[in-house]
Amino acid sequence: VANTKKRVHKLNTLTRKMTETTTTFNADTQTKPSPPPPPSRPKKKNPLQHLIAGGAAGLVESSCCHPLDTIKTRMQLRRQASTIEAVRARSSLLEPGRLSSWNEPKLLPTRDLHPIPAQRPGGMHEPGLRLGATATATTMASPVATSEEGTFRPKTTTKPTPPRGTVTAPLGPIGTARRIIQREGFFSLYKGLTAVYTGIIPKMAIRFVSFEQYREIFHSFSHPKNNTEPFTSTVTFFAGLASGLTEAILVVTPAEVCKIRMQSQYHSLLDPQQMKHRKYTNVVQTATTIVREEGLGALYKGVVPTMMRQGCNQAVNFSVYNWFKKMVLEYRGRKELDSWESLILGGVSGGMGPLVNNPLDVVKTRLQKQVVTPGKPAKYTGLGQSCALIAKEEGYAALWKGITPRLLRIMPGQAITFMTYEAVSSKMTKWGVF
Repeated sequence: VANTKKRVHKLNTLTRKMTETTTTFNADTQTKPSPPPPPSRPKKKNPLQHLIAGGAAGLVESSCCHPLDTIKTRMQLRRQASTIEAVRARSSLLEPGRLSSWNEPKLLPTRDLHPIPAQRPGGMHEPGLRLGATATATTMASPVATSEEGTFRPKTTTKPTPPRGTVTAPLGPIGTARRIIQREGFFSLYKGLTAVYTGIIPKMAIRFVSFEQYREIFHSFSHPKNNTEPFTSTVTFFAGLASGLTEAILVVTPAEVCKIRMQSQYHSLLDPQQMKHRKYTNVVQTATTIVREEGLGALYKGVVPTMMRQGCNQAVNFSVYNWFKKMVLEYRGRKELDSWESLILGGVSGGMGPLVNNPLDVVKTRLQKQVVTPGKPAKYTGLGQSCALIAKEEGYAALWKGITPRLLRIMPGQAITFMTYEAVSSKMTKWGVF
């Protein structure tokens, strides 16, 4: 009996120790979660998925934001006085008017500080607009200020009456839009949209498909032994750069030439007679006219600044967007972004490029608008010469013309593009289309 009691006691002790060990092991297992799996690259998508999603994104984006592009083009094509002295007296950012400062006196001279050669009352882009025109107005009785150079009248208190047929407005985007609508009709803001529609699907398809292909190629070069690692920022940057250069050569440059020719010509949509005699009517007729009059090479005017602009834009866009996307997904612990998150990240990434490469866009617009006549030298011949000539004649600020409407155009445009692309691509994956 005594031996049996001893054996039972040992058995109970052993059982108690095994229970305590098991409990401790389970507690340790529950308090120490398993390490997360190493990050891996997203699953490669079918090229047709990029084609459809990119085309839908471009269609929606261009329909919403094209009026801002028309305003930007008109602002960049508007020329100022031909001397730097006149630019200092007459602002290259205000029309009509002079450079103003915070300490500008209340009494302003009614005559120009620097004489400007007389200009015709019309122009190729802004007919009826006269930089040197002096508007008539009625002034209130007030003291007259005199100086050694002549007599100055005080600033008028009533709104000036412009010459008949002239629409006066500030040179900013809102004033430019108001002038276009008043003189040419609301739908003139959509001039050149057919050229955009014609090139938007192949452009977006080339952009997203080539970006994915270039990213795979560059990643295989940088990681030849391990292709399962995620893409690095350097690989994403150069893939975006290469995709921007590719789309500029294949699609963007010819489409931009046709679009700018259609946007820059003046014809009122409210006047059937002007509509009948306009030179450029649609994208096919515009391209045919350009090739017939100036040769096939005219469709590739400004290809160098266009390549630089597109390459810079897409390198920055894809790099910033994918970096922010990675941070948000890691923070929120998800695999896909919400639509509003894609919208915000796309807008932020889209605003980076224009802040740097706006001079390239101005030069590109001038080169593509220029009509070369046989036997006459062209005013703008290349990237460097055009930048130097614009800065000399109109001031360095002229290289940043159109930056406001361009930001207003590109930032929401990129936001809509990435949001639509992500949404359409996600739906196609969810529905098992590809």
